[in-house]
Amino acid sequence: MSDYFDIFLNAYGGYASYLWNEIVNPTWKSYFWWLIAVSLFFFVLEVVIPWRKKQNVLRRDFWLDAFYMFFNFFIFSLIIYNAASDVVVNLFNDGIMAISGGFDLQKSNPMNSLPMWSILLIGFLVRDFVQWWIHRLLHRSEKLWEFHKVHHSVQEMGFAAHLRYHWMENIVYRTLEYIPLALLGIGLYDFFIIHIFTLAWGHFNHSNITVSGRVTGGIIGLLVGIVFVGGFFDVNVFAEISALTTVGVLFLAVTLGSLLLGPFMKKIFNSPEMHIWHHTEDLPEERYYGVNFGLTLACWDYIFGTAYVPQEGRNNKLGFPGVEHFPESFLGQNMNGFK
Repeated sequence: MSDYFDIFLNAYGGYASYLWNEIVNPTWKSYFWWLIAVSLFFFVLEVVIPWRKKQNVLRRDFWLDAFYMFFNFFIFSLIIYNAASDVVVNLFNDGIMAISGGFDLQKSNPMNSLPMWSILLIGFLVRDFVQWWIHRLLHRSEKLWEFHKVHHSVQEMGFAAHLRYHWMENIVYRTLEYIPLALLGIGLYDFFIIHIFTLAWGHFNHSNITVSGRVTGGIIGLLVGIVFVGGFFDVNVFAEISALTTVGVLFLAVTLGSLLLGPFMKKIFNSPEMHIWHHTEDLPEERYYGVNFGLTLACWDYIFGTAYVPQEGRNNKLGFPGVEHFPESFLGQNMNGFK
């Protein structure tokens, strides 16, 4: 037991040092500065190409949502989640070893021999699929819905609304998604690229912009091109090519992504046009428990029959019945669900 207590204490100091180092020594792997950069990118887009043109740039509760961004991704991790999760991870792995007679989940997993790109792809698909079911659970369970109401209390949509959610959701999501990922040998913190990609797409889903599938298809093509040229396939055939050839390869990837994926992007990936209906207050009675539960991928909703985009929802009234009586302060919202 003392070993787990030491892990708990060390995790506090380790995460605090990590976070401080990220802030004062920015690198391409600094999650803190990626959050800033991605947020500023979508803020500029909302200024330049707003979908709801009459909505203020600094919309209702903008600064509250901005605080939620840093609380849920950094402060909460520093105070509570990171230390506790280190203990849970070690308990889970030790339990597997005890039950199996010494099987080390991390060292013996066959996925360890797969190339990095396939591990990233599998990790992303499994995580998104599990999160889709957890999201449905948040709507179906009366108790969990009281926590999830914080996210649905947004009445004017913008990118920062992505990260307005009750801190209990961190615990629910991380607890339930850890087991399937751990069984695959995939750690929660191992895949920086997945985190940045899902962060950016979550901002996109909530942002006050609209773009065609051709554009988002081109972006996916660009990302695939970067992964390919960057050698994430463990076979970097372009290791010695010129900068001009690299640009040509990336241009080809963008073109193919736009042409081939463009027509299907809004059925594969979530979008502001689809996600706005998830936050709509007035839904048909048969959709009482909600619609469009996808976080990054939309395909799960089309597969399981929860997709719902009957028309353009740009000016939909957002929230839930009684939202006008919901607490407006950060403290009041985060006490909700415990009363």
